[in-house]
Amino acid sequence: MELDQIVERLEIRMNRLISFLPEKRRLFFEELEKRFKSRAILLYGPRGVGKTTFLLIMAKKHNLLYVPGDDPLLSQRSFYDLAQTILMNYPGIIIDEVHFLRDWDITVKALYDSFPNKIIWISDSSSVVLRKGIADLSRRFVMIKLPLMSLREYIYFETGKVLKKLDSPFKDPLNYAADITRQIDVLSYFRDYRERGTRPFYLEGNFREKMMNVLEKTVYYDIPYLVETISENHFGVMRAIVSHLLYSKIPTINVESMCREWGIGKPKLYQLLRTMEEVDLINIVRREKIEKPYSKGAKIFFSDPVFYYVFEGEVGNFREAFTVFTLREKGKIWAAKDEKEADFIFDGIKLEVGGRKKRVKSCDFVIRDDIDLPLKNAIPLWMLGMLW
Repeated sequence: MELDQIVERLEIRMNRLISFLPEKRRLFFEELEKRFKSRAILLYGPRGVGKTTFLLIMAKKHNLLYVPGDDPLLSQRSFYDLAQTILMNYPGIIIDEVHFLRDWDITVKALYDSFPNKIIWISDSSSVVLRKGIADLSRRFVMIKLPLMSLREYIYFETGKVLKKLDSPFKDPLNYAADITRQIDVLSYFRDYRERGTRPFYLEGNFREKMMNVLEKTVYYDIPYLVETISENHFGVMRAIVSHLLYSKIPTINVESMCREWGIGKPKLYQLLRTMEEVDLINIVRREKIEKPYSKGAKIFFSDPVFYYVFEGEVGNFREAFTVFTLREKGKIWAAKDEKEADFIFDGIKLEVGGRKKRVKSCDFVIRDDIDLPLKNAIPLWMLGMLW
């Protein structure tokens, strides 16, 4: 097939996708668009959070050609030749799921150098993809993350209300919470959100099946790209880790036991854990300044706290997982050295997390579930969902 024929088919496919874009779009897109100023950008984030939707919007707005990296059309000819043809006729190119392309890093570097006045925006599920490529690329490309949906965004999808964003839950939380609770029954929406609200595809139905698909693609497609040698036994190890984290009351794993049971060495297990973290499947919470280079950390949670509810797991871990997920988008969060004093340290603030009756201990703030308004130094858990 001739290059211009392939470009024409890609144009038709892009326009078809654009015609089916949803009317309601994530509030985060407005902030994201303001950051898309560089001609070389890697957009990354978990599967199903809206990266493709955003890139199609940007393709239409800037007259760029959107190309899905896994499109079979791309195997018809040299992708470099195809991209050259595109860049000679468009202001730029958007390559979604770039790692599907063979030798993508070499191709992207060559395009970047050969077309200094053209836009090259790429996307993938992990920022590690860029770091794994040619070192020069990580210096040239700006990396921007699209996180999971916030509670604030979920409320917008459900009601159409654009509620004020919370700057910090630790500064004058009462006035903010009172304003929100006057407008909506926030606890009711938070209960729904924790079961389905972190990814916009919940609107399409079959949420559990879609989340299972996200989990399987992350393990079987994304992780093998980042781990050079991986076997069926290693997939078994990762499935065991997922299962244990789902159903264990204690959010961690026993490294020695797992290595013995699955017949693998500690370095490999730590590599798998680290990669599961890099593809946004889990959050490993470490203790500040005392962790070894290879470690399972102090606590391990799913990066998407909805997993605990979707797969009927240990929902008691949702609170801490949600705290880690939200605050990690805003700064560094560590596990406290002494659990008798606090659960986490965030920007020097000691935090305890729990239910309605959770005591403060000796921490600065206690984050409580099932309360709607702050009380002294007790902050409602739902407020962490209003940070973006």
